[in-house]
Amino acid sequence: MNKVLFLDRDGVINVEKHYLYKIEDFEFIDGVFEACRYFISCGYQIIIITNQGGISKGLYTQKDFEILTLWMLEAFKKEHIEILAVYHCPHHPDMGDVCACRKPKTGMIEKACSDFEIDLANSILIGDKNSDIECGISARIGKNYLISTGYKIDKNIFGVKILDNLKDLVKKEKDE
Repeated sequence: MNKVLFLDRDGVINVEKHYLYKIEDFEFIDGVFEACRYFISCGYQIIIITNQGGISKGLYTQKDFEILTLWMLEAFKKEHIEILAVYHCPHHPDMGDVCACRKPKTGMIEKACSDFEIDLANSILIGDKNSDIECGISARIGKNYLISTGYKIDKNIFGVKILDNLKDLVKKEKDE
């Protein structure tokens, strides 16, 4: 069974920008590569799970998402980081979409578990919104971390400690 580091994309991997889909607008968050290398050295594989409701809203296409994703994966490879998989939800409730994949629902994690043998109890999820953490808790992921590099977080209803960034997360994990 594989232990996995599940990462949200916008606000965790890259600077949060409303409905990001262009390569020229993509900015990696400081420390993301170092954090990924650290978790890989601890035996984790990395899976990205991301809501992409802009597809349903017609703000960008599935192809736009795929182009940006391939570019991002290449950037990770140049940093010697292998991403096991990327799962996305193209749906948005404002458009009348009903699905099982949009976080906080657990569909993307369930799909990952059907594609790979994942030990959820020993896995970690990192998100920047309460819906990310709700997803991780519902999926029974062992550790869930909320970082404040994306959305402004007023409160955390889950009792999960809010960390400033990925560097703080690595420090916390090393201290445990």
